[in-house]
Amino acid sequence: MAEPGKFITFEGPDGSGKSTQVRLLAERLKAQCITVHCTREPGGTATGEAIRNILQHDAVDEALGARTELLLFAASRAQLMNFKILPALERGDWIICDRFIDSTMAYQGYGRGLPLDTLNSINHFAIGGRKPDVTLLLDLDVGRAFQRMAPLFNSGEESPDRFEREDREFHEKVRAGYLELADGEPDRFRVVDADRLANVVADEIWNIIKATCIKDHAAS
Repeated sequence: MAEPGKFITFEGPDGSGKSTQVRLLAERLKAQCITVHCTREPGGTATGEAIRNILQHDAVDEALGARTELLLFAASRAQLMNFKILPALERGDWIICDRFIDSTMAYQGYGRGLPLDTLNSINHFAIGGRKPDVTLLLDLDVGRAFQRMAPLFNSGEESPDRFEREDREFHEKVRAGYLELADGEPDRFRVVDADRLANVVADEIWNIIKATCIKDHAAS
């Protein structure tokens, strides 16, 4: 029976470079002959992508209550865990996920003000208790995140989603929440300064993964 795979998640604000870093890390892992799958939240399955369209792109043209938003995220997460993440890990494959449970804690908990204990219980139920092995928090000042995203929005290349349209105070709460979560679980979280060149950030991430996941993987 194959040794269980490793589960790595990326967290942080839009504009922090998560998508780029997911891709760069996956390329380096594949160069080590590690089978790796990249996915995202919400999404990653047909059901999850349909939920993503509701949550981020106003697909139903109806305001979402904070509790509705929370439960939709949890539903997408449960589907992703059951049909993609857990089967891959059981095969010995690795998973890299762009956002996971900590986004719910940061955005719906610290940002929206929903009770953290309730969110923890819902998250635990959705994932069956299987937390990531390593969570890479790409930390970035809110003002710098806005600056990075502005050219895309101003050019019309992209339109801001429901969360990107929130005011600065909301995003400051989210960032503070992320940092508090990282302080609370130092064994799982690694905080990475995202306000640097992408290759510099990628090198730091690679060193983190080599010192944790790859070291453990080689030992097994």
